[in-house]
Amino acid sequence: MSLPNFIVSGFPKCGSTALHYYLNEHPEIYMPKQKELHFFTNHILGKQNQGPGDKEIKKTQIKSLKAYKTCYQNVTNEVAIGDASPSYINYPSEFEKIKKELDNPKIIILLRDPIKRAYSNYLHLVRAHRETLSFYDGLMEENKRKELSYSDFWYYTFNSLYFDKIKAAQAVFDDVLIITQEELSSNTESTIRNVFQFLGVDSNFEPSNLDKRYNPGGSYESNFITKMIFKENKLKTAIKKNTPVPKWAKHLKQNIIKKFKVDTPEIDNKTEEYLIEVFKADVNNLKTLNVDVSKWNFKYFQ
Repeated sequence: MSLPNFIVSGFPKCGSTALHYYLNEHPEIYMPKQKELHFFTNHILGKQNQGPGDKEIKKTQIKSLKAYKTCYQNVTNEVAIGDASPSYINYPSEFEKIKKELDNPKIIILLRDPIKRAYSNYLHLVRAHRETLSFYDGLMEENKRKELSYSDFWYYTFNSLYFDKIKAAQAVFDDVLIITQEELSSNTESTIRNVFQFLGVDSNFEPSNLDKRYNPGGSYESNFITKMIFKENKLKTAIKKNTPVPKWAKHLKQNIIKKFKVDTPEIDNKTEEYLIEVFKADVNNLKTLNVDVSKWNFKYFQ
């Protein structure tokens, strides 16, 4: 039985869905039918279930090694076998277990401007009709939500603090690749070629879906159609668990929802200034890891 030899470990809302679908195109790469297995962090995430909609989300997470192995029962002769679970990077306490269980897998870490990541996280929960507070008020509630055992997806700043977690990954795993969502979005072809080289597969292969954008984010009209698409429900959970979502279905979804897209509200100055202070030191530390932060908010560097 084959198990993953590489992990797309996070961070959430940094492009792991797009990367999953790009990698899945490559004939030498195996990606499981279900994205986001969260097997190695499920024992932590499973206890974070008190926020609106949290219990439904948890139903898709893989809870046993037997079930995890089942996700890879159709592996044949692929060179690279992957697991894209954005929660892994947030829990360095699990790194040694992952290394031992998967025999020192290669690690891919995705990150983006932390303010944009946090706001994208917030808007995701708004679209799902789970978040009812303003962005600033949601930020102010983060510690309380932790105490109340909300899912960590509600922790907007926690998910945007990168440096210490990346350093911990580099200390445990032998091969760690860091890429930014900005690189993946603006230089998709060259970034994917770099990922292919890192994984040891044919880097000349060109996925047919590089022009596609997955989970584009932003704000949308609230109506019956968008609620059906964005709001968590038992039907969506069953589909995620039992039926692989084909590529054409993802593209159809994007074509439908873009008809209802509206202008995304700007982050107000008070919220931006608060987050600049939260993230400034972390962002500047990332430069020591040769992370390209040149397209991020210039205020981090003032």
